[in-house]
Amino acid sequence: MAFVFFVLGGFHVYWLFGGVWAVERVIPTKAGGEDLPAIPRTATLIVGLVLILFAWMYLMKSGLVPVQVPKGIMNYGYWFIPSIFILRAVGDFNYVGFFKKIKHTAFAKADSKVFIPLCLAIGIMGILIQLMD
Repeated sequence: MAFVFFVLGGFHVYWLFGGVWAVERVIPTKAGGEDLPAIPRTATLIVGLVLILFAWMYLMKSGLVPVQVPKGIMNYGYWFIPSIFILRAVGDFNYVGFFKKIKHTAFAKADSKVFIPLCLAIGIMGILIQLMD
């Protein structure tokens, strides 16, 4: 899980600094292909940092990074992480997730083939990791 989150966080840092690989497939567009309002750079930075934080949390859980954090806070976090990814897989009922209405844009196709399965896998793995603890 830590590796997956480091990679995802790395992509966001890459895009923050002007990377263009896969940009047309990672930002939702309207049905006619017109862009939604631009995603602020600060949002990209925050998402990247949060994903990297999630990676560190799973490294801490594995014992590879010995950092002392109150158990209650970490326990909450380890349930929060899979929850947000399962919610992301379900989606907003318009542009993202299982129940999206707009299904024929480059983003929508990538969402169905890559992002939904990835989010669902992260969610399920996160829950399984918590249940094994």
